[in-house]
Amino acid sequence: MVRNCLRNKSPFAVVAVMPEGETDPDGYFPFANIGTLVDIVEADVTTVGLMNIRCVGRHRIKVDSYVQQTDGLLVGQANDIANDLDSSIPEDLESVATSLKDLLVSLPASGVAPENMPVIKPYHFENAAWVANRWVELLDLPLQQKQRFMQLDSPVLRLELIHDILYENPRN
Repeated sequence: MVRNCLRNKSPFAVVAVMPEGETDPDGYFPFANIGTLVDIVEADVTTVGLMNIRCVGRHRIKVDSYVQQTDGLLVGQANDIANDLDSSIPEDLESVATSLKDLLVSLPASGVAPENMPVIKPYHFENAAWVANRWVELLDLPLQQKQRFMQLDSPVLRLELIHDILYENPRN
């Protein structure tokens, strides 16, 4: 699949695998029906049979159907989900954006090389969706919780939930 995507410069979708015996909220798939369409921006073969890839997300998708090929690869039909609209950060949630900015500014000072930064530029600290989505990526949360956050239609609600995690549960 990766070789095909590289050859054709085509994206692929990433979805979360559901725990054993569970299905998506609609009850049709053994994986989450909401995922992310990604582009491969870097690929490196370090060992025969092993390829490291670096991807950048485009937007969310909703899987409508899938088939499993004889080689085990799942291939599906999906529809794009429109990106969240730009929305300003409510005043009572500005601390969430400030904390993200402080974290990202501190990483190069801690020796993180630009190519290893967990978030690529440009940064949009004024955008509630962008800030909430970056925190979902960065926080050490269970996969199912991250999935629930990314399925929410409201970026401000996502940001409020991140605020609660950051400031009401300091162990995260």
